Amino acid sequence: MKDNYDHHLMWNISNNVNVFSPDSKPYGLTYGDWSVKWWQWALSIPKEHNPLIDTSGQRSTQNQSGPVWFLAGTLGGSAERTCIIPSGKAILFPISNNECSFAEYPNAKTESELRSSAKADIDQVANLNVVIDSVVISGLEKFRFQSPSFFLTLPENNVLGLPAITTQSVSDGFWILLHPLSPGKHEVHFGGSCSADIVKVEATYHLTVES
Repeated sequence: MKDNYDHHLMWNISNNVNVFSPDSKPYGLTYGDWSVKWWQWALSIPKEHNPLIDTSGQRSTQNQSGPVWFLAGTLGGSAERTCIIPSGKAILFPISNNECSFAEYPNAKTESELRSSAKADIDQVANLNVVIDSVVISGLEKFRFQSPSFFLTLPENNVLGLPAITTQSVSDGFWILLHPLSPGKHEVHFGGSCSADIVKVEATYHLTVES
C-alpha cells in the first residue's frame, strides 16, 4: 500500500525524527496550503478555549482532526505545554509566522497590500530555532512559505479582539511539518525573534505519542 505522502521528499534529522521537505506535498497539500489550515484552526477557536494562549497544554486537543496535528505557538512570549497526541499523526507548527486580513488592516485595499504587510514583519525575524528530542534542526531559512489567499472566520470573543467576521487573509512565515513521531515521550521546542530580540515567540511541548 502506498502512503499518501512523499517518502523521498523528507529530511532525515535523526533515526527518530524526519521533516517533510520544503518542496513536498504532504497528504496532497503544500506547506503553504497547510499553513492556511493551521490559521483557520487557530483563529476559529474562541479565546476561552484557544491553544495560542494556553499556559499548560490542556487546550491542545481543541478541534484537531485529519492526518496532521497542529501545535500552537504564542501571541508573544514563551509557553511550556504538555499534551498527549494520537499515534500516526504528522505534526505541524510555526517557527515564526504572521497573518494579515482585511479585518485587521481595514485600510488595505488589495491582497497585494496584505502580502506586503505580512512579508515586512517576517523579513525582520531572526534567531530561528527548532529542537526535537535534543536534536537541532538546521537550514530553517528554507522553510519560509507564503500562503494562498484564504477566508478566515473569527468567532465571538476571538483572540484578536475583533468583531466576529469572515474575512480574506494571507500569511507568511516559517513552518515545520514532522513525519509522525514514534510512540512514547518527545520534546519539541521552536521559536524566533525580531527587532533585536524585543519581540520573541517560543514554545516547548512535552509530547506523549500514544502507542
